[in-house]
Amino acid sequence: MGFLVDLPFLGVVIPWRGRARLRGLLAKPPLGTVEKLVLYASTIAFQWITLAAVAWRALARGLTPVDLGLEHQRTAEIIVAGLLGAAALGSFQWFNLRRLARMTGPTPERMRKLAERILPTKTVELLPYCALAVTAGVCEEFLYRGFAMAALERTAVPVWLVVILTAVLFGLAHAYQGRSGILATGLMGILFGMGRLAFGSLAPMMVWHAAVDLVAGIAGPRFLLGAPKCA
Repeated sequence: MGFLVDLPFLGVVIPWRGRARLRGLLAKPPLGTVEKLVLYASTIAFQWITLAAVAWRALARGLTPVDLGLEHQRTAEIIVAGLLGAAALGSFQWFNLRRLARMTGPTPERMRKLAERILPTKTVELLPYCALAVTAGVCEEFLYRGFAMAALERTAVPVWLVVILTAVLFGLAHAYQGRSGILATGLMGILFGMGRLAFGSLAPMMVWHAAVDLVAGIAGPRFLLGAPKCA
């Protein structure tokens, strides 16, 4: 099917772009406020443009809003699932970052360097970062649990393999975090894919995803950089 040609974009172009941008960031000293705001704005724009392009191609090739997880009828259940899942995953992210801050080795050091360059350390940076976190929750869930799962479900691929394949694509999109980041986000992708099947909607996963990223922006500087609060 025509929309399957978009899957290599998710599995090749996005990971390549992420790694290339990270190499550029790590080669520089820590970013100033203006540079961080430019980074946040450009990433937000890229994600929404990508979502719009993929959504247009998907709908033009016969995928429906229901196929893409954009319509649902179990509103109360989805709201409760979204809030409970966000609380659980946000708490896990908080304690995981606190644990990581106490560790030594290449992985914690890499995460400290990432946090130093991309996470907000001032109040003026926090709100734009929150907009980025929400954007990532909406756009990435549409791309991986909406479009990618719907595209693969139209083929002869078993549903369990659909979940695994889209989780692999999701993990590769976070290759800039290193092997541990690929594994962690891949496992999260499996959880989110199962949630997509269970609820028939992207809404809970969008909330979960945004919560994880929001907690990273708040707890990351606090634990990884020793900054108790934005100032």
